Amino acid sequence: KLAGCTLFITGASRGIGKAIALKAAKDGANIVIAAKTAEPHPTLPGTIYTAAEEIEAAGGKALPCVVNVREEEQIISAVEKAVKTFGGIDILVNNASAISLTGTLETATKKVNLMMDVNVRGTYLTSKACLPHLRKSKNPHILNLSPPMNLNPIWFKNHCAYTISKYGMSMCVLGMAEEFRGEVAVNALWPKTAIHTAAMDMLGGAGIEKQCRKTDILADAAYCILTKPKSFTGNFIIDEVLLREEGVKDFDVYAIAPGHPLIPDFFLDVEIDTTAVKQKGYGAAQALKEEKTESAPAKPSGPVAETFRVIQGAMTEENMRSTQGVFQFELSGDGGGTWYIDLKNKGGCTGFGKPPGTADVVMSMSSADFVKMFTGKLKPTMAFMSGKLKIKGNMALAMKLEKLLTQLNSKL
Repeated sequence: KLAGCTLFITGASRGIGKAIALKAAKDGANIVIAAKTAEPHPTLPGTIYTAAEEIEAAGGKALPCVVNVREEEQIISAVEKAVKTFGGIDILVNNASAISLTGTLETATKKVNLMMDVNVRGTYLTSKACLPHLRKSKNPHILNLSPPMNLNPIWFKNHCAYTISKYGMSMCVLGMAEEFRGEVAVNALWPKTAIHTAAMDMLGGAGIEKQCRKTDILADAAYCILTKPKSFTGNFIIDEVLLREEGVKDFDVYAIAPGHPLIPDFFLDVEIDTTAVKQKGYGAAQALKEEKTESAPAKPSGPVAETFRVIQGAMTEENMRSTQGVFQFELSGDGGGTWYIDLKNKGGCTGFGKPPGTADVVMSMSSADFVKMFTGKLKPTMAFMSGKLKIKGNMALAMKLEKLLTQLNSKL
């Protein structure tokens, strides 16, 4: 599908960037390896030239370019070489990234500058340089390796600068997807679990790889995105979620140690069994331990939380059988945020954050109106008709929820 397409990939000399390059190379794609490492690094594997050899061996054509994305001239020069060599650019993958998982007072200014320059400014400037050429392509894509923007404070408190820089990449997706809608697809991709790279080895230390997946999972997910039409844009994609939708069922093939517990990646609110995480220090494992132990007191409380607690206690097997749906609520105001009711999987559950699986229905409203709706003071139909409730997804399931409310009102 990518035969003859030209991909400009930052940070493609190793890790995730190289994995995406090799996946595309198997189709016969042209790969511009835009990365810093021209000479072998004392601790990090690979150079732009060794990556080029692997890409050529996989069936693609490679153009190694020394590019530090902090230097706009180097970006522009590489883009010009790419166009001169391959005739254009069809896909940009903004993969280059810098990380320092340190608190505000512990993060040196040069580290702050590095993360802002590489992650935000580098992504922005590389996109800017490639866009005039992408607009000429038949099916152009920009793909940023950045997370969905989760405003849970736990993701800011331990490494504020890093979070700001990664969310800056995600904001580029938000803005550019709308600015170039209909011309260039712009999406973000993020792993559900930690990925084994040289950076993860440095962060987590020896043995961390057993709790990680291979870079292949991101390469496969990226391939799915980059082969979709340009109308597929403005999405924040989690690798496993997308691949499940594409029909993948066996995820053990992506594990470094199949069957071993995996570390959830940053910025995703998921439960984690901390007994499976033994790494210490400022690695991903430590951050996730802190999330589990320290975020508990910050759990939402108040009328909304109490309503969900009662709903959880009132659930019956009959509710599950008759409904068979996952409902996500985007609530504004006190006690707001993302909540869910799962009446489809494993006996049903409710909770704060995104549902474990894909939501069938997403409902948006104020937290005050939500409490009124679930206590019988506001009918869902009236809330919807008056604009207080917005519904996306399966309307038939939304109507089923209204029937369920009549059964729950006495308990609420």
